[in-house]
Amino acid sequence: MTDIFIMALSTIGALFILIASYGIYRMPDFYARLSVTIKAATMGIGCILAAAALHFSEFSVTTKALAIVFFLFLTSPVAGFLIGRVAYFTGTKLWKHSIIDEMRNDPESSCAVHEKKKEEPVKKPLPEKEE
Repeated sequence: MTDIFIMALSTIGALFILIASYGIYRMPDFYARLSVTIKAATMGIGCILAAAALHFSEFSVTTKALAIVFFLFLTSPVAGFLIGRVAYFTGTKLWKHSIIDEMRNDPESSCAVHEKKKEEPVKKPLPEKEE
């Protein structure tokens, strides 16, 4: 019975990773590729590690696999968010058919301040009048 669970988890994990690789090829811009890769690859690796933990059934292997899955699920979304934010700040273009740019007008983020600094002209000091 555990062999069936191991095969199912391995297959599901491989399918998630296949979807992630296809998403890199198919998505139109960097942000969509990043989103697909982070989500699908995390799920795929999680399923494969769960299958490895079931296969070996030793305490040390199971503990290591569960620790890896735990930290992967904690760090992957944060890393994806930070990579996307840095890409936005450095000027990575959105897809040409994107409808909403939520970062541009968000007062909570520093993106709105960043955009205002770009748009404001440089003010030159007025010459002092001689009397």
